[in-house]
Amino acid sequence: MRIATISRYINLHGTQVYLQTKASDRGKQWYAGMVGLNTFPMKKTLIFFFVLLTNISLLSAQQTAKTGQQIAKNTTAQPNVMADLRPDQSQAKVEMLVTQIMTQGHYRKVNLDDSLSSVILDKYLQSLDNSKVFFLASDVANFEKYRKEIDNDLKKGELEPAYQIFNIFKTRFDERMTYVSQLLEKPFDFTVDENYETDREKAPWPKTVAEANEEWRKMVKSQALNLKLSGKKTEEISKMLKERYENQQKAITKSTSEDVFEIYMNSFSNSVDPHTSYFSPAASDNFKIDMSLSLEGIGASLRTENDYTKVAEIIAGGPAFKSKLLQKDDKIVAVAQGETGKMVDVIGWRIDEVVKLIRGPKGTTVRLQIIPADAGTSAITKEIKLVRDKVKLEEAEAKKEVVPITHNGKPYKMGVITIPSFYMDFEAAQKGNKDYNSTTKDVRKLIKELNTEKVDGLIIDLRFNGGGSLSEAIELTGLFIKDGPVVQVRNSNGSIDVGKDPDAGVVYTGPLAVMINRFSASASEIFAGAIQDYKRGIIIGEQTYGKGTVQNLIDLNRFMPDEKDKLGQVKLTIAKFYRVTGSSTQHKGVSPDIGLPSRYSAEEFGESSQPSALPWDQIRATSFTPTNDVTSAQISKLESNYEKRLKSDPELKQYQSAIEDLKKAQTKTVVSLQESKRKKERDEIEQKRKTATKIESTNPEIPEGEEGNKAEDSSKPDKKPKDLYLNEGAKILADYISIG
Repeated sequence: MRIATISRYINLHGTQVYLQTKASDRGKQWYAGMVGLNTFPMKKTLIFFFVLLTNISLLSAQQTAKTGQQIAKNTTAQPNVMADLRPDQSQAKVEMLVTQIMTQGHYRKVNLDDSLSSVILDKYLQSLDNSKVFFLASDVANFEKYRKEIDNDLKKGELEPAYQIFNIFKTRFDERMTYVSQLLEKPFDFTVDENYETDREKAPWPKTVAEANEEWRKMVKSQALNLKLSGKKTEEISKMLKERYENQQKAITKSTSEDVFEIYMNSFSNSVDPHTSYFSPAASDNFKIDMSLSLEGIGASLRTENDYTKVAEIIAGGPAFKSKLLQKDDKIVAVAQGETGKMVDVIGWRIDEVVKLIRGPKGTTVRLQIIPADAGTSAITKEIKLVRDKVKLEEAEAKKEVVPITHNGKPYKMGVITIPSFYMDFEAAQKGNKDYNSTTKDVRKLIKELNTEKVDGLIIDLRFNGGGSLSEAIELTGLFIKDGPVVQVRNSNGSIDVGKDPDAGVVYTGPLAVMINRFSASASEIFAGAIQDYKRGIIIGEQTYGKGTVQNLIDLNRFMPDEKDKLGQVKLTIAKFYRVTGSSTQHKGVSPDIGLPSRYSAEEFGESSQPSALPWDQIRATSFTPTNDVTSAQISKLESNYEKRLKSDPELKQYQSAIEDLKKAQTKTVVSLQESKRKKERDEIEQKRKTATKIESTNPEIPEGEEGNKAEDSSKPDKKPKDLYLNEGAKILADYISIG
């Protein structure tokens, strides 16, 4: 079930919620360049929307009156199911306006036809009933009459079908909740040998109520068994599940016409592109409140997926970032206040309600019960503790360290600069403050410091860097190349802008490596791609996220200045990034020269996991002169040396084996409902996950899951956990230095 599928914040990976409370001007300026990376296309975009504004005719008085008549006619023509929700006249106008903006302004050149109409219907049904456990097959068959009509409905402001579908969903939801209430009256028998398929994406909708009941029986039993294996008693299990479903029912009861409209319009926008979204007026207000980086909270952004609240992003400089206890794509299943507060189950909750629980004043403690991102279907939940604080900008700044290694009997000093995000204090820069913070300025300074320490090579660590300021990505590249283009931006009208290194100077000429992983995105991909294309350094790690599009936020009231009510906003994809070679960073991202074992599959993580993601393509290469510091012969040699280590190094071998085992276990979607078998399944995958985690980042004196808390205790010696990836990256760079 995904009722609140659309979250309340926009960033490089989509629509999300910042868990903080009040705005800070400096924080806004710090983050200003990070939303959408729309530095180049803005001028052309504004021209386009001026043309759209002057030519749009859908909001004439005649059409508005016609729309009102249409709604009135449809409302009286259809019988109420039960306290039915209905569209209003304003929503009809917004629907037509958004449709105009989408079809005329989106980069994809949207062709609103029967084919897209079919996709929108499927997306809408998926948004309401992702697991196919509420609607009956007969309901879905009845919806087929809308399959080829949605495109026409969007153009003329017709919303009745969307509300009819939702009202039927609400009826089915109430029926299911009645059955669950009966189901929980007696305990389950966990000695019966039966299985449950957790992945119902390709499953058919139940044909009968009896089939639906059986599916729900297994689903609720599986949830009960998870609770039992986590140590809950029979009475607690029944109480927790009753409360869980009562909360879900309250959330559905609270659904408003605005909620339905937002879900429906996002079924449209997300069918075109996963980063294009509609924000209702309420969502827009939340966005404005939550825009700052220096707010109070845990420093994470959330999204909803099925019944779960998932971590969409960890904000550099926040409590979650510093603790390393919470990771991207972890699922939050319960929230508690303080050291001893009761855990409140939040599965199935609206995301705004979850945010209310997690938000809080600086210095207070919040405890979260999570399912780690890399855990399987039978995962053990894990409790973590975070102290709410402001996101501290200095914690998000680039930092350096010197990593000494001995490789093939020779000692090396490797300089490492970790960049959590591409940042710039635009306000300070505009005021002429020479000491304003920026990624490029900070890294320039750190490089000079490392040069005085006589490091043998330099590693730029961009792992988990979700992007940021485009201008900073360009200027940072300029520290390592003499001059030339860094990125190309193709606008929706086909024009191409080229971002060039503004400084002919080179700050660092020595051996260079760039570390990336699956969660390096946008600006990170631009920098890594440019370093690779110029053959300036070695790219090490995993294939990046593949987010190569540009978004712009549009206030709909701009188009209807006489409208007194707020109409919301649209986040629209308006441009696409390309490397200097002409290859897009979209979908494929940047592939490393030397690939390390990865926990994350492209099918589940990254842009390629999104069905509506814009495709990879190419444009003409722009003129540039490679440095040829890294040759194909050198890469081949480095690959050969790495493959030898992979076969001979016990730690690498063990890690690769653990990763393969973990991935294999994660693909299993059928779980046992027999307690003894389920416990065995759960323990096996948990052991594989722990093994991989222990090898990847270990410190024998700090128990797993407590790294962040110990690190903040100044009375303890500073023992940094070992970083297997960074260690291997340093060895690869040492190999590069040795082969010359």
